Amino acid sequence: MSKQPQPISPMKNFFAGGFGGICLVFAGHPLDTIKVRLQTQPKPKPGESLIYTGTIDCFKKTLAKEGMTGLYRGMAAPIIGVTPMFAVCFFGFGLGKKLQQKSPDDVLTFPQLFAAGTLSGVFTTAIMAPGERIKCLLQIQAVSKELKYAGPMDCVKQLYRESGIRGIYKGTALTLMRDVPASGMYFMSYEWLKNLLTPAGKSHNELSVPSVLFAGGMAGICNWAVAIPPDVLKSRFQTAPEGKYPNGFRDVLRELIREEGVASLYKGFTAVMLRAFPANA
Repeated sequence: MSKQPQPISPMKNFFAGGFGGICLVFAGHPLDTIKVRLQTQPKPKPGESLIYTGTIDCFKKTLAKEGMTGLYRGMAAPIIGVTPMFAVCFFGFGLGKKLQQKSPDDVLTFPQLFAAGTLSGVFTTAIMAPGERIKCLLQIQAVSKELKYAGPMDCVKQLYRESGIRGIYKGTALTLMRDVPASGMYFMSYEWLKNLLTPAGKSHNELSVPSVLFAGGMAGICNWAVAIPPDVLKSRFQTAPEGKYPNGFRDVLRELIREEGVASLYKGFTAVMLRAFPANA
């Protein structure tokens, strides 16, 4: 394994991470909207059919009913949060690596990289949980035909008025359950793929842009392979009416398994995987 590259200045990292994050949101948000709508659609009553039969059907219906703006619903929250989130994410990963290194030149094993990645998932949750809560509520309100929120700020105000700060942070435990293992998986697989693609005797810094994009895209797929089941539970829990699941995610899990089987934990799989490669690349 080659030596890890010299650190870049924190400000450069902050802006590079922020710009990368904004690109990620723009590229991936339409498929994210489709994913959330598929994950949260209710089980049809006897004699009724599902609102959306799959990814393509959801895309067509959203486009026909709401136009392009329908696919970008709730995007303001992740756009606002993405620059600090990426900065915090890389800070957490950097700290996780530092805590395990005896000297700055120590090369970490893949389990150690996984552990460092999980720390970045813990750090990002403080920003991610409220952002996801607002985003999901705005993404599904057009489907429920009840336009309760005028936009992200109105959503925050109403949530705060109804249940205080707890209302805004609803779903934090599930966001942690999703992002901690998924971030570990992302950073570990990204470093592993970079190693795999780096020719013998060369440094990671000399990797071609297509190789870096491929490593990022595949790491995104590994990340989401781990993240989908807790993400389905999180989407359900964060968009449920107040008091529907008094015991939190355990109630969501029981209801889903009972009514729709284990496969329902992978709702939105196609939309997630279609989004994972280009957005993370």
